[in-house]
Formats: sequence, C-alpha cells, structure tokens
Amino acid sequence: MNNTEKTMEKIVALCKGRGFIFPGSEIYGGLANTWDYGPLGTRLKNNVKDAWRKKFIQERHNSFEVDADILMHPRVWEASGHVASFSDPLLDCKECKLRFRADNLIDDFDPDAHADGMTKEEMFEYIKAHSIPCPHCGKHNFTGIREFNLMFATHRGVTEDNKNVIYLRPENAQGEYVNYPSVLRSMRAKLPFSIGQIGKAFRNEIVARQFIFRMREFEQMEMQFFVRPGEELKWFSTWKEWRLKWHKALGLGDEKYRYHDHEKLAHYANAATDIEFQMPFGFKEVEGIHSRTNFDLSQHEKFSGKNIKYFDPELGESYVPYVIETSIGVDRMFLSVLCSAYEEQKLDNGETRVVLHLPAALAPVKCAVMPLVRKDGLPEKAREIVNDLKFDFSTHYDEKDSIGKRYRRQDAIGTPYCITVDHQTLEDNTVTLRHRDSMEQTRVNVADLHRLIHDNVSLNSLLRKLA
Repeated sequence: MNNTEKTMEKIVALCKGRGFIFPGSEIYGGLANTWDYGPLGTRLKNNVKDAWRKKFIQERHNSFEVDADILMHPRVWEASGHVASFSDPLLDCKECKLRFRADNLIDDFDPDAHADGMTKEEMFEYIKAHSIPCPHCGKHNFTGIREFNLMFATHRGVTEDNKNVIYLRPENAQGEYVNYPSVLRSMRAKLPFSIGQIGKAFRNEIVARQFIFRMREFEQMEMQFFVRPGEELKWFSTWKEWRLKWHKALGLGDEKYRYHDHEKLAHYANAATDIEFQMPFGFKEVEGIHSRTNFDLSQHEKFSGKNIKYFDPELGESYVPYVIETSIGVDRMFLSVLCSAYEEQKLDNGETRVVLHLPAALAPVKCAVMPLVRKDGLPEKAREIVNDLKFDFSTHYDEKDSIGKRYRRQDAIGTPYCITVDHQTLEDNTVTLRHRDSMEQTRVNVADLHRLIHDNVSLNSLLRKLA
C-alpha cells in the first residue's frame, strides 16, 4: 500500500462531494468566500466544539459558559479600540489593479517571516527589499500600504444615519468582558475563574482565502481566565501547556504542532503565543494565547462608568483582574482535522481507497450497519441493530451497491466501524465488525456492539490522557 499526494484541491472536492462543506448560495452562482457546513460537516464541527466544551467548561472548576449577543453597544468597540485601530494593511498592484494584504504577501513568500509582528513601514520595506511579485501578474510594482477597518457596520432601527451605526462583533472576547460583572455576581465566582464562549464573529476581510482558513464569517472557541495581578505570566505558561496538550490529545500528530512566540506584542499584552498547525500550505495559526493584562476590563470600567473591580477577601483589597485569553478558530480547527485525517491509498490489489482517519470521537458517523443482501430478512435485522445503536451513536444504514463499495463510502467520511449483517447473524446473533484504519474484520456478538463501539468513540476515551 502506498499513499498519493495530499492537496487542498482533493480535500475541498471531498468536502463538497461527501456532505461536509458546500459553497455558499451555490444555486445562485455562489457568493465568494462563503461556505455552508453540510450534514457531516455540521456533526464534525459540533464534535470539535464538544471536545473543547467538555474539557474547559464541564470538567473545570469555576468555569462558566456564556452566549453573548452578536450585536453589542457601539461603545464596546470604542472601549476595546476596534473603532480606532482594527484594520488590515492593504496595497494595490499598479499593473493589474488587484488589491492584496501586505502580511499575506510576505507570509506566502516566506512563512517564517511572521509579518504579523511587523509595522506597516517594516512590511513595505520587506516587500521592496525582496522584490516580492504580485501573485496575479508577477510584476513588482505596488502602491504604499493603507489601513482598512475590518468591522462590518450596519444600522439599527429604520433610519440609516451615523447615530444608528452598529457593528457585527469582530471577536467574541468583548462579550465575555462585558458579562464579567454579571457572572462574578450571579455565580459567586472567586479568582481564578474563567468565562468561555463559542460563537460567530465577523471580519470584513478584503482577501478571504485558503478555503475555510480565512473567512469573513467564522466561529471561535474562547476562554478568558481572570487572575490576580502579578500572577498572569505564571498562568500564561500554564495555559500555553494545557492548550497544546489538548490539541495533541486529538491524535492529529504531535509533530504537526509548534509554538510561535510573539516578539512584538499588542499594546494591551505582556505575553503572546500562537499554536500553529502544519496545513498543506504551511504552518498556520489555529489558536492564540495572550496575557492581556487588565487592559480590556479597565477600558470597559472607564467607558461605562461602572465599578467592575474584584474584591479579594484573602488580600482584603479590590483590583481589576488580569486576563489570560485562549482563542481557537473552530473553522481552522475543522480544517486541521480534515487535513490530518485525509489519505488516499493505493492498495495492493490496485484499487484506490480514500479514507479519513478521523479521531473516532470526532467522526460524524460512528458506525454504519449494512445487510449483506437485500433479502432473507437481513435488512430487517440490520434496522433492528440500527434502532438499538442510534440512541447513543450517530448511525448510518446502507444497503445500496456491493459491500465493498459501501465500505469505501464509509471510509471516505471517516466512519470508524462498519457492521455487516449476514445469514450467520440470523443463526447465532453475530455480525462482522470492520475497522476503518486497518480494514480488519472480526466476528462479534450483537450484544457486545454497544460496549465495543462506546469504548473507542466517546470523548472520554479521546481526552482521558489529559486527566
């Protein structure tokens, strides 16, 4: 058995053909850079979110989840600094008139350059010094860099004037900060404690690209961890370790991850790092971990005029807590799972097998039940097994085509187990249990199916190494 090259084109084609991701508004010719999650993609995405939620909300002491509204008071974004300075560095090619992000040009030219740490002037000098060409026409003739605000603006009410401007949130974090006083009070929380949220955010990207890696509408899993001033760097190191362990526990390959520690920090941070994953187009950020000091809470206290200090009963004093933030892109996480799992195998018999080696706990379908033939009572017995398993596992029933073709269909969507019902099943209540990765088949009793499947597909089995 040998493997063929893994490309983004093959992964995109599989997503569309197998029900993971579809182009947005496709029947109308599509809307550029928008994507809809299909039936299998929605399940896989929800399984990723459940793995995060279980570990960092359910299993953690003093960890609370919120679901803040997408629309927030405009003053929130003034306090956070987004109105004044949330922008992308853009430049135009004078030859073909197309517009590009300067940092993307640099990172595509040299992935290790890390343009996110450069100023606008440094980016322009780097592009000029290395004669980076236009990706479209190949010429090197760019305008200077301009800043373009990334927030989507809309209007509340029926009158479209400046007084009614409101924004779609460009990040989830501010929803956690403005709800910090309410959570503190209602849940009687004590430091250190965390507020987490999974939700949509919107950025008016000029150049959305690389499938679902960079989109205008995306989803984040975020955690804000509130600590005493002076303890933030200790907790930053702890969270840095915890988050990488979570990623590695998913089984996508330890060697595919690395840290990128920021040398140049945002004005509100005193430490920051990215967890990067090796995509087919290079190492890219999937999660950011930041020590944000007390900047955000202090700004909201200043702009709202409300006292949001924490009274520390042990120290007998009040202060604005410091914050450690972890923010992971759900869509980027989804893409990293798919890129790691995809394999196209040339089998010894000359056939080609496309298989997704998804972690069993994340797989959208846990098992597929198949009658060997559509007669002699086998479909009825197979449906009886489906009806028993479906309450605990997402289960497919498939009776169309040869058994070999059905196995291949399930391999291509990452189903860990296939259960074949044959004539022997009617005699001794045993079935053939086929394992996706090894393609090995074992004879097991129907009564043992639930235990055998559960032991390998539960989130506990995936995350128990993090206990």
